[in-house]
Amino acid sequence: MALSVLSAASEAVPLVKTGGLADVAGALPAAVAAQGVEMTTFLPGYPAVAKAMGRKRVVHKWDSLLGHKARLLSGRIGDHKLLVFDCPAFFARDGGPYSDSKGQDWADNWHRFAAFGRAAADIASGKVKGRRFDLVHAHDWQAAMAIAYLKLASDAPVLPSVMTIHNMAFQGYYDAAIFPRLGLPQSAWSVDGVESYGGVGFLKAGMQLADIITTVSPSYAAEIRQPEFGMGLEGLVALRGERVRGILNGIDRAVWNPETDEAIAAKYSANSLNKRKANKRAIEKAFGLEKGDGPVFTVVSRLTWQKGMDVLVEVLDHLAGIGGRLALLGSGDKAIEAALHEAAARHPGRIAIRIGYDEALSHQSQAGADAILVPSRFEPCGLTQLYGLAYGCVPVVARTGGLADTVIDANPAALAQGVATGVQFDGVHYHALRSAIDRTVALYAQAEKWREIQRNGMKSDSSWNASGRAYADLYRELTGKAA
Repeated sequence: MALSVLSAASEAVPLVKTGGLADVAGALPAAVAAQGVEMTTFLPGYPAVAKAMGRKRVVHKWDSLLGHKARLLSGRIGDHKLLVFDCPAFFARDGGPYSDSKGQDWADNWHRFAAFGRAAADIASGKVKGRRFDLVHAHDWQAAMAIAYLKLASDAPVLPSVMTIHNMAFQGYYDAAIFPRLGLPQSAWSVDGVESYGGVGFLKAGMQLADIITTVSPSYAAEIRQPEFGMGLEGLVALRGERVRGILNGIDRAVWNPETDEAIAAKYSANSLNKRKANKRAIEKAFGLEKGDGPVFTVVSRLTWQKGMDVLVEVLDHLAGIGGRLALLGSGDKAIEAALHEAAARHPGRIAIRIGYDEALSHQSQAGADAILVPSRFEPCGLTQLYGLAYGCVPVVARTGGLADTVIDANPAALAQGVATGVQFDGVHYHALRSAIDRTVALYAQAEKWREIQRNGMKSDSSWNASGRAYADLYRELTGKAA
């Protein structure tokens, strides 16, 4: 009999996505299914989810779940099981999953995701007829309270649990005044429960109470033990010791594959890199860049301080001055957006900015650009560099988190051994990023070396195969169930 896992997440492709969490939650069921694990994904009932579900049936009702009526809906994501928390009072809203149409966080996010966690705990603890699980896997702060409710407010046998941190910067921290409304016993108000720095910490509670904490890369699992990356929870990470582990993300090669991608101008493989030129012409046209054979850099990113976009702005004059061009797709900080537009105005045809997100254009950017810039100050795993590797779009990355784990720097030793897959640099500041861009342009001028770097990246295994095995092994370790 397959090991049964409930995966609670606030987003999952293809139903709802704001970031990399959705990619992981959407890909994980198939990744572990190959290892004999049956995973059911549990999502909030946002309007987009309800619309996309198609056929669904009501399998449970709550007359009052933290003060509101709710239903549990059963359906599927492709070939995999799906459960949806249908609570209109919390989730039937215009705007995004966490904020309104103006980008302001919903004031009751604590209430929305506490109820989501309470529902997940009810499902996992057997209160929903016909549902049986061996383990609960919670993702980020929005699902972390599932573990707290299981451990602190359930009268059923406690299931093993895994808490995955996709980004420590987002913790779900709220004022202590919400505690009486959570429906937890008074004993939960302690450092061993949900209390954190005098308030209620959702992520902290999940980390405190989970059997195992995972991050989405081994390097990030080590980094969050330091104040710079631990965001105030580094002490708890240190306390949990070997219970904190890193499992690298993968990408869905059925979706991100230049040999089969319908979103790009010309399909190609590592053995037909000459066909990439048609894709280069396509992004030049799409972004309004000057046509040419010099290097085209791309950025597909949230435009934030974390992603190093403020430093990117500083080097754009230099990038354009040495013959480079940039096609940027993203949105975020308004000041950064404005500075990027100013750079584009200074360098028409060489710097082009597209504010927003376009899935097809992101594929075309990876297929047509020569290199992708990822100058993140911290990056738990990162996916754009993995897409770049798969598409022969050479990653230029800061040496941090998953970027350090997935890209082999084109230093003299790696080039001599024929294993380089990109360019790494230390420290997210002007001189470091400028030097990395200079190195990239110099490598691009050496056609044979450049093609070797591209092929190395395209031939590396960035799929979910190894990660799926690692998660399945972890689940079996916690449940004691053999394969």
